[in-house]
Amino acid sequence: MRQEPAPLTRHLRVRQERGHTVLEFRGEIDLAAASEIAPHLDRETARPAARIVLDLSRIDFFDCSGLRLLYRARSRVLDRRGHVLLVCAHPLTLRVLRITGLSRLLPPQPTLDDALEQPEATSRP
Repeated sequence: MRQEPAPLTRHLRVRQERGHTVLEFRGEIDLAAASEIAPHLDRETARPAARIVLDLSRIDFFDCSGLRLLYRARSRVLDRRGHVLLVCAHPLTLRVLRITGLSRLLPPQPTLDDALEQPEATSRP
């Protein structure tokens, strides 16, 4: 039986899965949530060659503050020669990712399993 990790904030849980650090966003990701998440995200993305999955499967709302978190995480990880993957299946969030062009930089996968099966090269610049 797998135990769910304790949340770092009410909007973020972090766990290890198949050699990746999974940052699972939860609930409404707005300016207030982003300010809670940012220090934890920065800590996890500061490691050299980090293997990060940004999991949006448990979000209810996602605004431009959340987009900034994703872009920041991607930039920090790639600057340190790591790789980053995105999980998102929420139609409205996918639309925002497409409209902003972030989906080209960080192609979303529908499930965590799908993301973890992707070759690492897909998250390179």
